[in-house]
Amino acid sequence: MAPISSRRSGYSRRAQYNLFTGYVIAGIGALIGAILLALSFFQPHLFGGLRGVAQDGVSPATEAASTVRTGSKGFWDTISGYYRAGSKNADLKREMEIARIRLAEAEAVKRENLHLKGLLKLQDAEREPVAVARLVSSSASSTRRFAYLGAGSSEGVEIGMPVRSPRGIVGRILEVGSDSSRVLLLTDTESILPVRRANDEVVAFAEGRGDGLIRIRLINLGINPLKPGDVFVTSGAGGYYPPGIAVAILTETTDDGGVARIISDPAATDYVSVEPIYEPEAVLGAETPIERELTD
Repeated sequence: MAPISSRRSGYSRRAQYNLFTGYVIAGIGALIGAILLALSFFQPHLFGGLRGVAQDGVSPATEAASTVRTGSKGFWDTISGYYRAGSKNADLKREMEIARIRLAEAEAVKRENLHLKGLLKLQDAEREPVAVARLVSSSASSTRRFAYLGAGSSEGVEIGMPVRSPRGIVGRILEVGSDSSRVLLLTDTESILPVRRANDEVVAFAEGRGDGLIRIRLINLGINPLKPGDVFVTSGAGGYYPPGIAVAILTETTDDGGVARIISDPAATDYVSVEPIYEPEAVLGAETPIERELTD
């Protein structure tokens, strides 16, 4: 007797019926497919209703998936935005402060131009910096406020030249070496700088306190017109600094002026420019007490 697996279908009538039925169903399916294919070519509009029914059937599922996808995206955007908000706010505060400084300087320049409007023959040439260098270090813990600059006499730096950053005045050259210089910062107790309020003609002196702040002393005493937030710029008096450069922002008022913080903090400044003395003839023979000590 032959094994069961070797028997042919002809030995079983049921198997023959099943095989025949499979052929018939396959033939009917092929015929229906051919008819539908022909209709799709020659009568494509006939399947519009079927496609609409199918789309309506799957629409709830696709809408649910889209809602989940959109909601998850918004959720992650909210989380990432929360963590980025701090740095963005800090950047915006810095940009607003710089914009305020630039606006005050522009106002000061505008008033200076009004003073020079009648002098048609006056030509203010572009002031090119003598040198651009890095602030190597600064004294933050000492009562004296100095900084050291990586440029010296070999680059054309001389004693008395103003030192400024993109934000405003840093100080002026006090000592000069071949490849380095010492800078007298605005916050040093020996630093005295003529200034004026940016939006009017209120003049004063900015004196260093040795603690990172400067004292604003009004020249004309009386009712103190200052208020916190006032921006002070160089007045041009004294001959060292050109007018209209940002110096400090008032933080509190006193009887004879106020206390201000410098705009250009040396601790947060990398590169500075050394500029020519604004009026060299005005500073000839004028020495501060510390310069007299160095000379002696």
